[in-house]
Amino acid sequence: MKRFALLCPGQGAQSVGMGADFYAQFPVAAQVYDAADDILKQSISQICFKGPEADLQATDNAQAAIFVTSVAIYRVLESLGKVSTQPSVYAGLSLGEYTALHLAAALNFESALKVVKSRGQLMQEAAEANPSTMLALVGADEAAAAKICEQAKSQGVIVAANFNAPGQIVLSGGIDACAKAAEIASAMGLRSVPLNVAGAFHSPLMQKAADAMSVVLEPIEFQPPTAPVISNVSATAHGESSLEIKLQLVNQIVAPVRWQQSMEALLNDGFEEFLEIGPGRTLSGLMRKINRKAKVTNVSTVADVEALV
Repeated sequence: MKRFALLCPGQGAQSVGMGADFYAQFPVAAQVYDAADDILKQSISQICFKGPEADLQATDNAQAAIFVTSVAIYRVLESLGKVSTQPSVYAGLSLGEYTALHLAAALNFESALKVVKSRGQLMQEAAEANPSTMLALVGADEAAAAKICEQAKSQGVIVAANFNAPGQIVLSGGIDACAKAAEIASAMGLRSVPLNVAGAFHSPLMQKAADAMSVVLEPIEFQPPTAPVISNVSATAHGESSLEIKLQLVNQIVAPVRWQQSMEALLNDGFEEFLEIGPGRTLSGLMRKINRKAKVTNVSTVADVEALV
């Protein structure tokens, strides 16, 4: 594979059974899961493979599970020589930014996993302390999303949290504010879809989690990435400074994810090939909405590996 961008999925990509085929067939994948179980003192592998669904959907488990599964799949591709050249750039959606930083050698596996687990726990706690939710707008542009938020904010905190693709923007806020936003969207002729999430991620309602995350990250030393890693917040590459990377990751918890802008920047930079590794096909689907001509290869199962040229 020539110059390509590696894409790592975020929360929401999880499903019971993910990674089980890799664990069964590839010792290098089994090593990743076994190491994760040992580090976390928890059988995250069994939550991935067998659930139950409620355990996998819990934010603290889901984020660790997706991270571990994504890393395991990438290590399999490496061991088989399926990624014969290093990615020229890495990008991950929200949680996936941590996977990207680890695979770009900015953070070792144990440190990354512990940080991801803490992030999930802190976000879960913030969500429980502040009942809130998220709402996907279908067909809205940034201006329409801003108008809806402005009109709905009388009911509480509400912001645009994810700019995923053309016509797909996710709002995040209090339950009443999101309900009001759905009414306003409907009146504007837009469809809205409530998301099954623990709380208002990437909004000011996550400030408590962001503050605690800065404490978690404080002793962590990030190394300069081996290739650029795109920041969700700025839609540009992280610098080499450990402090700057940490500041961006803390801000990411309360700031909007600019995925569409990130992908458009890569496309404008001449990237034509993208490899999505990890559970689900979310990022491949978003790329089809951003630019149908871009070549996106998804690897989420062993069958996908066998089909990979």
